[in-house]
Amino acid sequence: MKMQLGVNLPFSDIGTGPVVMRDYAQAAEGLGFDFLVCPDHVLNADPAKAPAGSRAGGYASPYQDPFVLFAYLSGLTKKIGFASGVLILAQRQAALVAKQVACLDELSGGRFRLGVGVGWNTIEFEGLGMDFHTRGKRSEEQVQYMQALWANPSINFKGKYHQLTDGGINPRPKSGKVPVWFGGHAEQTLERVAKYGDGFIPNRWPPGDEALAVLEKLRGLIKAAGRDPKDVGLDVWTSVGKGSEDDWRKEIAFWKKAGVTHITAHTTFSSAIHQRIAGKTYDDHLKAITRYTEAVKDLL
Repeated sequence: MKMQLGVNLPFSDIGTGPVVMRDYAQAAEGLGFDFLVCPDHVLNADPAKAPAGSRAGGYASPYQDPFVLFAYLSGLTKKIGFASGVLILAQRQAALVAKQVACLDELSGGRFRLGVGVGWNTIEFEGLGMDFHTRGKRSEEQVQYMQALWANPSINFKGKYHQLTDGGINPRPKSGKVPVWFGGHAEQTLERVAKYGDGFIPNRWPPGDEALAVLEKLRGLIKAAGRDPKDVGLDVWTSVGKGSEDDWRKEIAFWKKAGVTHITAHTTFSSAIHQRIAGKTYDDHLKAITRYTEAVKDLL
């Protein structure tokens, strides 16, 4: 089966306006990319008052809302998919997210998959009135609640954090579901993927034995949950700003052999194993992703 290739939307460099978002999305679709990835931050901290050593994350960078942006881009593109990478689910009301996702699924013709994570930025939970410390357990229940709302016109749901008696949303996804992919690296994340997820989005491990061991552990958990590992996708981030064409090809070959189904070619993410591209203009990003896809497309 063909490995899908996606690309991030580099808001921090090229901006968030309607023209640049349209042009970049259409350019990525024209290059043959299978999906676009939109990150998520609702609130930013004041960078002048941020504690020393704290993560800079969303402080000074602009972020489009994934649902609004993808609804807009779905009318300006024909086949490219959309993925949140990742939506901080626990800082939102689950029923509202389920409704937004269902509407986006309808407007985009089923091109959206929901990537979710637990988040790290306490100011967002404070500002949105949600408990930061219960975010993991709540997000797990939220996924079950949303999946029930997508699958049935009327439900009775009683969990620790959510309750609904004889209610539902309309519209619902035509298929009765929207793919939910979990991002993260904790043991609990692997367990949630195994029980409830349609995919896993790791970005901590470079190609190597440690990554293979994690994927093998995940497959064991999926089997223990009574599911087939083949039904759970894997989306690994790669760095367009790091290495040569030969390095990219070796990395793609490794991940494909490891059973990875999706690759997100990232131009702005930096970490211990990731490196952003050197340039920051629209043309810099377009040239970088063009060069990347030309180098690896025959391996997908």
